[in-house]
Amino acid sequence: MCEAAGIPVGLATEGANRNDCKLAEATIQSVPVKRPQPTAEHPQGVCLDKAYDHEFIRDLLKDLDFTPHIRSRGEEAKELREDLGHRARRWVVERIHSWINRYRGLLIRWSKKDENHDALLKFSLALITWQQMGVMGISG
Repeated sequence: MCEAAGIPVGLATEGANRNDCKLAEATIQSVPVKRPQPTAEHPQGVCLDKAYDHEFIRDLLKDLDFTPHIRSRGEEAKELREDLGHRARRWVVERIHSWINRYRGLLIRWSKKDENHDALLKFSLALITWQQMGVMGISG
């Protein structure tokens, strides 16, 4: 899932046993908003956690003209050892996953057909986006 300021903007689905990094290209390509052309003055970055610390992900992002900001494996653990007061940040994507889990039909998959499950997932993301934009008077 791609996100911007807590609003989901792209989606790719697969079985739970599939590694997230395998869906990186499909997720980026699923973003419906036309992306402005990156320039030297205005590069476009992608922040990813250590699960995406692979050379093929770096190559993919380079091919798509993104500047990768990927947490290296062991980097966070090293930070935690050095700074005892440091707390690990919960990534925005994980927060969106938590919001999705509020919808019982998605937390426990009742849909037998993939297209029904995808429709329910997209509907829940639309509701989350609507809420985050403050349309319903609810935020965060």
